[in-house]
Amino acid sequence: MRAFRPALLPLLLALLLGAFVAQDAPRRIRFARGATSAVVDGAVLRGERAVYLVWARAGQRMRVQVTSPEDNAVFQLRGPGRGGTLPGADETDDATAWSGVLPRSGDYRVVVGGTRGNAEFRLRVEIR
Repeated sequence: MRAFRPALLPLLLALLLGAFVAQDAPRRIRFARGATSAVVDGAVLRGERAVYLVWARAGQRMRVQVTSPEDNAVFQLRGPGRGGTLPGADETDDATAWSGVLPRSGDYRVVVGGTRGNAEFRLRVEIR
């Protein structure tokens, strides 16, 4: 049996902490030049959420759709600042698709989670 090496402890702690911080950190969705939509593939473990930021202007129409092989991924859509969730994309709605005109300019948060177990997903965001 190998002896425990205390020198490895900081490295192990950094790796574990990095895994937790990376999951909670929002990721920005960027559109290719001239494109009106973007697609992101991702996965979440049971009980976790992936958070994406999308900047848009008031009056633009946004469409959000999430699909998953096991039909177990849903999202919430939160407005800029303390805007709260948008109607039809609240935590209790289990939204897989949403479309509407945006009320304010700023960063919108798309929060993707699983309804049961781990969830692989494809998130598509369109802004016109």
